[in-house]
Amino acid sequence: MDYTTILSALAEPNRLQIVELLRKGPLSVGEIAEHLHIRQPQASKHLRVLLHIAGMVEFSVEANRRIYKLRSAPFKALDLWLKEYREIWEEKFDNLDRYLHNLQKRENKENEN
Repeated sequence: MDYTTILSALAEPNRLQIVELLRKGPLSVGEIAEHLHIRQPQASKHLRVLLHIAGMVEFSVEANRRIYKLRSAPFKALDLWLKEYREIWEEKFDNLDRYLHNLQKRENKENEN
């Protein structure tokens, strides 16, 4: 999964809100539209992007309703991509921690003398 596609899909505020809603559990198109105060065709348009372009959602059919839920794979791909950045920041924080620890040791030695 291409993380740029995922991030582009989430850059649109309504789609991000849809993902936030679906994080709490599956919803129908009508329920999503109601929560976002948008018309059902607009909600369907955003869901098509999340489904066909970003692959972030899937649906099941119950009677004449489509019930959407999140797929885990795109979020795992995004997490793997972010992991590299977390590792960089953790290394920087470790270096800062060592520097501050050494600085404090030096100050303690100077105060003892």
